[in-house]
Order: sequence, then structure tokens, then C-alpha cells
Amino acid sequence: MKHSLVAGVVLLASVFSQNAFAERNYISIVGSSTVYPFSTVVAERFGKSTKFRTPKIESTGSGGGLKLFCSGVGDTTPDITNASRRIKASEIALCAKNGVKDVVEVMIGFDGIVFANAASNPRTSLSRKDIFLALAKMVPAADGSAKLIANPYKTWKQINPALANTPITVLGPPPTSGTRDAFVELAMEGGCTQFPFIKALKKSDPDKYKAICHGLREDGGYVEAGENDNLIVQKLAASPNSYGIFGYSFLEQNEDKVQGSLVDGVEPTFGNIAAGKYPISRSLYFYVKKAHVGVIPGIEEYLTEFTSARAIGEDGYLADKGMIPMEEPRRRQVAASVKALTPIGQ
Repeated sequence: MKHSLVAGVVLLASVFSQNAFAERNYISIVGSSTVYPFSTVVAERFGKSTKFRTPKIESTGSGGGLKLFCSGVGDTTPDITNASRRIKASEIALCAKNGVKDVVEVMIGFDGIVFANAASNPRTSLSRKDIFLALAKMVPAADGSAKLIANPYKTWKQINPALANTPITVLGPPPTSGTRDAFVELAMEGGCTQFPFIKALKKSDPDKYKAICHGLREDGGYVEAGENDNLIVQKLAASPNSYGIFGYSFLEQNEDKVQGSLVDGVEPTFGNIAAGKYPISRSLYFYVKKAHVGVIPGIEEYLTEFTSARAIGEDGYLADKGMIPMEEPRRRQVAASVKALTPIGQ
């Protein structure tokens, strides 16, 4: 009798939970500030052209979005999270621990990370080595020895005589941002490996290597400016000698206010990023909870719209917003995988 009562309560709770889950009638999306403007365009078109409600999208940063996404299954958790980097193994493990076991990865295109300043100033040309020396917490001593010291550089000219004699002030994203993850991996690490004794640590002491190459200074040279890339653009217009780090799409949308620096001699343009010539470029993604498909209305249809040629194709409407499209065979492959709802690792 007692066991029957307990079983009945559990069954009733389960039914109630499922009904509550099904009551939410819109798609909930969180994540990357870089992917946010692209997903907003798709969501608005989706809401206007289908019978489904326009998805609700929040810009939380890639790391913050994945944390929310992996917190569990149910209507209090997001259905989709945008990411300007690939999901980490630790995040997949967190998802699994909280019951989010079938995660579908959707690659949507490419983006470049720009190192920009006010358009009223001369355009700057930097190497990744310059960027590392300007922003790293610890840098090699100037005497050429295999010794690390706290970053002593206050001006760009101290790093490279060809650069301006202006203070090093760079506005960039916080640790929760996928833009920051990609920046330290592609730009900072790219400059860090120019020093052979640091490069050798990648095999002998990978933890120390990562701490050196990914560690950003905390003395005011690097300023965490939040997840809002538009805010960084506005601050650069008001502070001409400062630089900012954000996605290419924000550069394209604000060409009257800011300009992208050359990095290793390559300008951040649509063509250079698409061709793989620009050194600080990355793939863009979003992730979907398979458990929510068929429960929250419209998810399959939203995925179909986002992966369509009209959205992310070479002549798609997101290319007009600054996203760099995949080649058509790759897009078709992505669309087929999404249609089959193939989880990561399968």
C-alpha cells in the first residue's frame, strides 16, 4: 500500500512536470553576443513567416549560455544556446551530469575577431606578437633570456618602434565570452608561440603554457567591457586612442565609426576571412537540446530556417549582416545532420 502511494505520487509529479514543460509555447535561446544579431534576424523572420511565436533570445556570452543550457532539461532551461566557439569537453560533461544527454551541434558560418580603433585615427598594422606583448600578464624579458616578467609595457611604441606612442588601452570581452576564448587562442597564443622557450612548454608543461599564453594583464591595459559589443564600438568613438576587440559583423555595421587593424599584414575583410587568410577567424555555432524538440513548439522549423540556403547560404540574408558563409556543400551537410537531429559524437 505504502509503495503504491509513493509510485502514484511520483507518476503524478512526472505528468505534472511534462504538462508544465509543454506549456511554454516559444523557443528560449541564450548565449553568444556575436551570434546574437544573426539569431535575432532569423527569429524575427521566423516569427513573421510561420504560425510560431518569435523566439526569445538573451545575450549572455558563450560560456554563460552553455552554463544555463547545461543546467538541465525542462521549461525553465533554454532550448538553444548560441556560441562563438565550439562546446568544451567540460561543458559536455556538465550537460550529461544534469541530464542533458543528446546535444545537437549546428555550425552556421564563420566570423573574424577584429582589433579595431576609431575611424578618425590612422589604421594600425599589428602582428600577433605585438598583441601578445601588449596584453599578456607575463611576457619575456627584453634581454632575450628565457625569463618571464610582469608586463612592463605602457605604450605601443615600447613594444614596436613602428607603432604610435600612445597608452595601451584595449576594451575587450569578459571570461564568459566566446569571443575572448577565441581571441586568446588565436591571437594571444599565435603571438606567444613566437618565443621558442614558451612554445616548448606546450609539450613539457601544458598548464604553464596555457597560463602564459592565455593570461591577460590586470593592470588596466586590458579592460573588460562586458558582453555588449555595441558598447565597445561606442566607447572607441569617444576614446580615439583606445582599441576594442569584437566580431567582424560589428565592424561592418559601424564602418563610419571604427576600423579594423591589419593583423600580420592582413585586413579583416569579408573576402579575407572567407578565404582563411585573416589569422583571427573562427567558426560560429549553436547547440540544441534534442529532448526539447517536439515538446517546445517550433524548434524543428526554426532549425530548418536557420540552416537554409536563404539564411546561411553564400547569398543568404545573414551574409548581408556580416556573417561569413560556408561553402554550399558544407551547408548542405550541416542541414542534413540537423534534420536528422544527430547528437554530438554520433
